[in-house]
Amino acid sequence: MRFFIPVLIVLTVIFSSCGNYNKIVKSTDYEYKYKKAVEYYEEGEYVRSGTLLKELVSIYRGTSRADKIYYYYAKSMIGQKDYLMAGHYFRSLVKEFPMSEHAEEAYFMDGYCSYLMSPKARLDQTTTIEAIDALQLYVNLYPFNERVDEANRLIDELNDKLVYKSFLNAKLYYDFGNYKASVIALNNSLNLHPDSKYREELMFMLLESKYMLAMASVLDKRQERLSSTVDEYFSFIDEFPESRHIKDAERFYKTTSQLINYKEEETIIN
Repeated sequence: MRFFIPVLIVLTVIFSSCGNYNKIVKSTDYEYKYKKAVEYYEEGEYVRSGTLLKELVSIYRGTSRADKIYYYYAKSMIGQKDYLMAGHYFRSLVKEFPMSEHAEEAYFMDGYCSYLMSPKARLDQTTTIEAIDALQLYVNLYPFNERVDEANRLIDELNDKLVYKSFLNAKLYYDFGNYKASVIALNNSLNLHPDSKYREELMFMLLESKYMLAMASVLDKRQERLSSTVDEYFSFIDEFPESRHIKDAERFYKTTSQLINYKEEETIIN
């Protein structure tokens, strides 16, 4: 009996709360509904808050209250981890109400929502690029705001992901032994991200790809590709003289040099 009474009290509170909420949902007093929506948001009741605000979005659209509706609805969507919808309403807020008191935060949160949706590096990075653009816009608009350091940190993290994505894309051709495509992809990655932390690996794969491509080439193209391999070897050892790949690099150089010299000797004899 002593356990029954507390349980009964809890159930009574729950059913009473549900009853009150249903009354709010059905109410046509929109000011009261807005007030309760904000209260629910502040209490962490994001589903209830979002449900009420979703209706108010259309009711208050085009009015001076709309920016606050957008703001709390977007925040409620974040609470529900619906970052796509949250980002949409943050963008709508700054587009329709650029002078809103919530505009500065909305610019940041637009980029942050895209950051939260940014996929793993192996997947398409369109959302990552959108996040970088949005966060950079925030930094440009509010260079002295307290959130700038965080925005720059997020941008750096997202850029690292793009660098890794570029590395993985180039390495894919290398791993499959498609050396002609590998040379193109590796060069593109190095040109796009010259300060990549994967630069040593990229340059070695480029050297090996050029070597393998030269070895498999028809005679008309072999000499040119052998020369290109030698040039790549010197670029590699000049930049990474202590590389763990140095023995393989030396082997590529020795073989290509011998073939080039043999061809030159053959040309002189003829």
